[in-house]
Amino acid sequence: MKQEILELSKQVEQEIKPMLEKIDSICQKNSQKVLEAFQECRLQEAHLNSSTGYGIDESGRNKIEEIYSYIFKAEDSLVRAQMISGTQALAITLSALLRPGDTMLSITGEPYDTLQTVIGIGKEESKSSLKSFGIHYEQIDLVENEFALSSIQERLKKKDVKLVEIQRSRGYSTRKSLTIEKIEEAIQAIREVNQEVIIMVDNCYGEFVQDREPIEVGADIAVGSLMKNLGAGIATSGAYIVGKKELIELCAERLTSPGIGKEIGPSLNQNSFFIKGLFFAPSVVASSLKTAIFASRMLEVLGYEVEPKFDETRADIVQTIHLGAEDRLVKFCQGIQMGSPIDSDVIPFPGDMGGYEDKVIMAAGTFTQGSTIELSCDGPIRPPYIAYMQGGLTYEYGKLGILKAIEHMQK
Repeated sequence: MKQEILELSKQVEQEIKPMLEKIDSICQKNSQKVLEAFQECRLQEAHLNSSTGYGIDESGRNKIEEIYSYIFKAEDSLVRAQMISGTQALAITLSALLRPGDTMLSITGEPYDTLQTVIGIGKEESKSSLKSFGIHYEQIDLVENEFALSSIQERLKKKDVKLVEIQRSRGYSTRKSLTIEKIEEAIQAIREVNQEVIIMVDNCYGEFVQDREPIEVGADIAVGSLMKNLGAGIATSGAYIVGKKELIELCAERLTSPGIGKEIGPSLNQNSFFIKGLFFAPSVVASSLKTAIFASRMLEVLGYEVEPKFDETRADIVQTIHLGAEDRLVKFCQGIQMGSPIDSDVIPFPGDMGGYEDKVIMAAGTFTQGSTIELSCDGPIRPPYIAYMQGGLTYEYGKLGILKAIEHMQK
């Protein structure tokens, strides 16, 4: 490691110290929330055991879902290993809640790339998209990173929209991620003109970043992946849906079958991983945020445009770095891979991936394949060549990975 990079990192750590202390404060609140849930729901050792086959009315799985409902302040929840990604959980939710002729409205502009294919608005067409089943899609873009509240209210006065979608994280866009406070403001504006519309929040990358979650500010349903924040790098699969009981039942019937819903679903040796992941999640999310803050300031000092800035309030664990050229994006991602504990000798290159319109480079030397709560970095190969970095199981390992990426990029 070059001496000048090490010296710069020491200076940066002193500068970001107040921000790291704020993260510790949020971590403390969320840790208390999780521990209280475990205690109030009376989690027992027997609940760590697993089931196979049908998993009919399995107590451990049911207890995990009770705990999720408690933490999110939701009426019910669905937490299953059979949902393997955030995109799948979102697809299940949308397919469960929307019928032919219904309209969904995104009020955060264009959704994440893979969800575009689910909806049927991307270049990659699918015969299984919502559009193919006669479901209509509309969107209202953010204006300078703020909800266009007047436009949203005007559209929803017509009372013909079935579901409003809010994407908390930025996806592969240049907009800012949305804080809970902004989401709360939008939900209040919606309810002023429309009490019936379903409000769904794509909560991926946002859990435990702040001390409140979407259901607490009025959302009807929220969806996320255990490959991200709540799995803490321990859960090896799974996703969750939390919200109103009648909506969760519809999602459960879409996942299993009508008339059966939540009653079946074997946990397949995942209960212990789900519980441990949730237990460690506040601390791991805090480490990811600290890693992002360190990366933000380091790269900013080195002359790159970053978002968020190191001292800005964060809404998710994602850090973007505008690298301005394909070779720098590729080298930065390769450096992240080199700084990883697994497959550090593997060199990633851009390639085609299902659900994405552009070639994408992805670096993730992770213990669980695709786990984005572990230090990882990816980006589409298109101008302005932005690296989307997230994760870090510990701040110390995350920092070392960032320094390796900077060193490799500067060669």
